[in-house]
Amino acid sequence: MVDRPAPTAPEPREWDLLRAASCSDARESDLGRIRRLLDRSTLEKPAEWEAVLRLADHHGTSSLLYRNLSRLGDAVPAPVLAALRQSYEGNVHKSLFLARELIRILDCLDAIGIEAVPYKGIVMSEVYYGDMALRRAGDMDLFVRGRDVARIKGAVHDLGYTLRVPIPEDAEEQYIASGYECTFDSPAGKNLLELQWALQPRFYAVDFDMDGLFERAVNVAVAGRGVKTPSPEDLLLVLSVHAAKHVWGRLIWLCDIAQILKLGNLNWEWVQARARAFGIERILHVTLLLANRLLAMEIPASIAKPILEDRSARAFAGEIAVDVARGTSYQERQLSYFRLMMQLRERKADRLRFLTRLTFTPGPGEWEAVRLPKPLFPLYRLVRLARLASRFARG
Repeated sequence: MVDRPAPTAPEPREWDLLRAASCSDARESDLGRIRRLLDRSTLEKPAEWEAVLRLADHHGTSSLLYRNLSRLGDAVPAPVLAALRQSYEGNVHKSLFLARELIRILDCLDAIGIEAVPYKGIVMSEVYYGDMALRRAGDMDLFVRGRDVARIKGAVHDLGYTLRVPIPEDAEEQYIASGYECTFDSPAGKNLLELQWALQPRFYAVDFDMDGLFERAVNVAVAGRGVKTPSPEDLLLVLSVHAAKHVWGRLIWLCDIAQILKLGNLNWEWVQARARAFGIERILHVTLLLANRLLAMEIPASIAKPILEDRSARAFAGEIAVDVARGTSYQERQLSYFRLMMQLRERKADRLRFLTRLTFTPGPGEWEAVRLPKPLFPLYRLVRLARLASRFARG
């Protein structure tokens, strides 16, 4: 796929065009809207197609854009369709490669009695989009149990996968307790495999029920191979929290939410109860409001009332929708980002846990900065505090 520079704030017409064309099953009415946007651009001035391509690349929706624009015939310049087709075909090849690798890894883990639950990526594409090529293929994400990480590292090493950032053996227990993932490279590329035993780093204070996620996982088929993946209800919460962590900065994350909502048979009573238990109701509400604002996805009637009554969620969604359109980038190590993450939590107790854990939970940065013997590991909390103070002092 072609790498392009990150987009600057788009013109309304290019942004509207991308939004209109970012659906997996465009109806004639959707195509009509895209045609009207193109006609409007022709009357005012031609669409800036390079800007559209950069936007699609940044937001992960190039394949969706190609699928829909290719149905419009001469309304789209041939060079634009050719560029999109090249990106689409590159994604097909990578998707097939990742499907093969995923099956190879799962077969290896099955052979040693380790359960893994893949999600996102090609699993999301095939199960929820109905086409492995419609969602950009990036890497393989697998939920695993923390107690299995050491054995999995050895197993995938034999398949050619090596840890991107080695974990000191004496710090592995603490790393698993405070972190949530480890990433692997292979001869075929970097960051191709991610093992995740938690939803986020511990300091985000979303203590998701991972054991329950494994128990509720459903059977699906990917490239003809049976796999387990999170239930639609679990996946909705998982993807909402993931999108919030990145301030909903890419449209594809909302497209994924829209695909789950299209199932139409979600247990909303369970979803609301779980979101309330985890303290992520506001995050869920903002996610659904953004899917409605940016993709015209209808909010299900079963949850519409509490969402519409959530004034804070509506205010956040309005501000974030503008930021997403402008291409505003949140730096995840800046004070403003952490402040926003706290404000997105509706309970004071969760905000306090976030602040406390953020301040005192050490991670790889602390272990790389100072090497302490295992008996002195509690002192890493002080190292963490000092590094945070230095970072925030720099702004």
